[in-house]
Amino acid sequence: MMRPMPESLRDQLFNEILHARQRVYAVREATPLERVDVGFDAEVWVKREDIPPIHAYKWRGAYNKMATLTDEQRQRGVVCASAGNHAQGVAIAARQLGCHATIFMPLPTPLMKRNAVELHGGEHVTIELVGDTYDEASDAAKAFAETNDAAFVHPYDDLVTMGGQGTIADEVVLANVGAFDVAYLQIGGGGMAAAVGAWLKKFMPGIRIVGVEGEGQASMKAAVEQGGPVRLDELDIFCDGTAVRRAGEVTYELCKDIVDEFITVSNEEVCNAIRLFWEARRRIVEPAGAMGIAGMLKHRDQLEGKRVLGVMCGANMDFAQLAVIAAEAGIGGQLRKHIRFEIGEFRGTMLSLIDNALAGCNIVDFQYGKTNNELGHPVIGFDAPPEVIAQVHEHCESAGIPYQDITAHEDVDFRIVNYDPKLFRQPLMIRYEFPERPGALHEFLERIRGLANLCYFNYLYTGERIGRALVGLEFDSDADRQTLLQRLQDDPVLKHRYRELSPEALERML
Repeated sequence: MMRPMPESLRDQLFNEILHARQRVYAVREATPLERVDVGFDAEVWVKREDIPPIHAYKWRGAYNKMATLTDEQRQRGVVCASAGNHAQGVAIAARQLGCHATIFMPLPTPLMKRNAVELHGGEHVTIELVGDTYDEASDAAKAFAETNDAAFVHPYDDLVTMGGQGTIADEVVLANVGAFDVAYLQIGGGGMAAAVGAWLKKFMPGIRIVGVEGEGQASMKAAVEQGGPVRLDELDIFCDGTAVRRAGEVTYELCKDIVDEFITVSNEEVCNAIRLFWEARRRIVEPAGAMGIAGMLKHRDQLEGKRVLGVMCGANMDFAQLAVIAAEAGIGGQLRKHIRFEIGEFRGTMLSLIDNALAGCNIVDFQYGKTNNELGHPVIGFDAPPEVIAQVHEHCESAGIPYQDITAHEDVDFRIVNYDPKLFRQPLMIRYEFPERPGALHEFLERIRGLANLCYFNYLYTGERIGRALVGLEFDSDADRQTLLQRLQDDPVLKHRYRELSPEALERML
């Protein structure tokens, strides 16, 4: 008699998803599958996993795993490690199932995420803050689980957990909107990508699965290239929901079989995807949640006329991170550049640069400090279409203006404005406010032409209707200085837009 062939790992995962359906749907309704316009000619649909109570899909796997434990196991308590979404999933499952969860989180975990865990779990959770990284928190959680004979709920490298995540794909199939040509699935540990990909390939045999990872956290891509999970030496945690230093053993075996292509996206490309989703749906998702759309945008030339699926997998983000996302969004869309120019250090050169080299550009960042009596090196950030950016380069080359694209440099990231106050002549430091519209900055420079030279300028667009700049002006004589001050006072518009820097601040600057 022939023995039955052993069940493959992929078959086991498929069966876990089948079993998970009855558990998951007993406690939560399906999330929407919505069509969105992301700016290119493809039919794009996204699964809205940012909508559930914990604003992430992780509750599916956590609940499914904990629901399969025996009553005795649950009474001994469960343990997990997480920097956010998985912790909330375990917390909400602990409350639902009437057990207690000890949740280990890294010390730097934002207060918002810790509060969310307590909100969802209440008296059913205890939070332990351990270490500076997820790895340290995970090691502590596993040690605690072993010492206390408690069940450890892994966030991804467990077939039962993955079975819960796979119900995302089950809902896509049941939505009855037809088959997709390609799905872009973000990868952290790989559990969601493997489970969703396996189910989609079962019911949509022609679908192509693209795994999307962050450039500084591509642990699954590294595992596939090197024949097994490897530990990344460095880990970028900007997309913290997918920041995994080492791919899982089980998820690696599945992803290498299920995922057709692995790609990486930059933080700037992710920020641009967040911006596009905000414009399409007026919802802000977390960086990891937008990685699928970032991958689509990277492949936009390949997707014309195709039906494309993505998973908006979470919307848990510290509010302070919005400022960084807004600043980087233009860069990811290839619309924002930061260029350091070299110009002569004399009157009118800055205005000439803006009039000629940057014509048609919207200036959003201006960093300049005088460091030399002969040459100036302003750093100007601007938004413009790709063809206009190309014209900036062409003008500088034809006019012999040295320039350097420093879009991704530390000078820009940390706004390093070098200056030497000893070189300032008869300086006047003012705070200047102007309406945020094209040409407003140019009007100011035009008004001071002939009387003053810029020796310092620090301005950053903030999205408000009013722009604010710290401006340093220098003069050949005190008479010119007084003339300009009088002009500012007499001008019915300018006199309401400026004020001199306070003596205390002036002393610190000069």
